[in-house]
Amino acid sequence: MNQRIIKVDTAETTALIFGTYDVNLRIIEDAFPVTLRNRSGEDGTDAIVVSGESMDQVNLAAAAVEYLRDMVRHTTEITDQSVRYVVDMIRGGNAGELAHIGSDCIFVTAKGKPVKAKTVGQAKYVEAIRKNTIVLGVGPAGTGKTFLAVAMAVKALKEKQVSRILLTRPAIEAGERLGFLPGDLLSKIDPYLRPLYDALGEMLGPETHQRMVEKGIIEVAPLAYMRGRTLDDAFIILDEAQNATPEQVKMFLTRLGFGSKVVVTGDLTQTDLPYGQRSGLASAIKILEGIDDIAIHYLSEKDVVRHHLVQKIILAYEAYDREQAAKKQQAAELRDGRENDRRDTDRRDTDRPAYRPKRNR
Repeated sequence: MNQRIIKVDTAETTALIFGTYDVNLRIIEDAFPVTLRNRSGEDGTDAIVVSGESMDQVNLAAAAVEYLRDMVRHTTEITDQSVRYVVDMIRGGNAGELAHIGSDCIFVTAKGKPVKAKTVGQAKYVEAIRKNTIVLGVGPAGTGKTFLAVAMAVKALKEKQVSRILLTRPAIEAGERLGFLPGDLLSKIDPYLRPLYDALGEMLGPETHQRMVEKGIIEVAPLAYMRGRTLDDAFIILDEAQNATPEQVKMFLTRLGFGSKVVVTGDLTQTDLPYGQRSGLASAIKILEGIDDIAIHYLSEKDVVRHHLVQKIILAYEAYDREQAAKKQQAAELRDGRENDRRDTDRRDTDRPAYRPKRNR
């Protein structure tokens, strides 16, 4: 039996690593054929013993435990989602990339909760926002595209890098017709902008958020309100950009003024535009790629920080879409083959000399 001993600071650290009712411990033991147990020393220190038949698997599990131990020093909570992500990265041979996550806190919310990048993809996304004037963040639901962008916007406002924040998104229904909504104009568009209000409320607290809105420091508006404006010294976020047309995205990007920063977020797999209408986000990715000071960052299902089932749902839908695309391709090839055979038959019939009966002399 092979084993590794990882020293930890205190018994509380071990408890955080193992998780509530040892849920994190079971995730590690299921991922690697090893056994984890804690061992207390006479000097008051604690240790985690990793045992298993394969030394390679023991080393991989020990690497996961060591990373979680270091993670405890910078946070007060280790979720099962974080443990699954660390395990997947180590099993995939990407343990070295975990160093990109780091311990940098982007912002502390009104309730005292630190906002940090939780995955390698998120860390690179945050770094892209820091270094570039325009960033296009593309990825599936639950990857923190909007939340991290809002956190960076509030951070820039607090540090006086900008003087105001402007958040916008297209006012389009998610696959259903809502009809005429009651109330004035603001009441009608409020449901479409609610996710942005929620993110700002969590960052700043409801009172501070409301006060900044009243002073015009923070503005949340539908995309249609952007035409004709020039936005200087502002942090501007366009959310759900996959539901904007190419003309709308072009209009939005050209609002950029001096001292401003723009973040465009969206999920190309969840567009609600009418059938046949091209997404403005998809067009912008192709048109703007390679331009200096414009970054295009892709997040994947590995960066999902919601319930772990969300990641499985995304993968299932992607597999289904690939299967349907393959079937359509096969049907198209079969249809083209039949069409070519028909044309060849018609051509042979045309080239064949016409039958002429012999005359009797």
